[in-house]
Amino acid sequence: MRNPRHETGPPDLRTAEGFGAFYEEHVDAVLGFVTRRVADPHLAADLTADVFLAAMGSAGTYRGHKGAPVAWLFGIARNVLAGHARGKARESGALARLSGRRLLDDEDVAALEERIDAERACRELAERHASLSEPLRAVLDLVVVDELTPTEAAQALGITRATVRVRLHRARRALRGAVGSVTRHRLEAAR
Repeated sequence: MRNPRHETGPPDLRTAEGFGAFYEEHVDAVLGFVTRRVADPHLAADLTADVFLAAMGSAGTYRGHKGAPVAWLFGIARNVLAGHARGKARESGALARLSGRRLLDDEDVAALEERIDAERACRELAERHASLSEPLRAVLDLVVVDELTPTEAAQALGITRATVRVRLHRARRALRGAVGSVTRHRLEAAR
């Protein structure tokens, strides 16, 4: 079966037909990348559209022979998501200054406590992941979650393959240590 991530001939992104075919071929991969990072379906659709708008704006700089198209798109997606996060942080700060904090009633607190308990395993994994430095997390996410090759991850991040391999090794080693620490903590708590 053919893998669209490894297209050999770069399409001409400057034409409507070429970009349309490029979009159709890669929209699912970009949407998957975005939906793994945002929970709101409307926001995911908007951000995916923003990624392709940015790609359309950068079509003149696209060099298909330099790597996989999806790695180029994931690099653009990372920038779009980072820009969105910065805007959201500014917006949240402004809203907090304007409106203050909403108080929770007893039902809200009880519902949150139930959800917190139910999500404990996910939080532990997220904490281990969050404890990694951003460069290690970025490489790990692209290779493990987004299933890029180290070469494609290097292209998306704008770094060398050797740097990707080193960061991937360090991230995996750090997660193995964190898993051991959590296991030891649980064993001590059980005693």
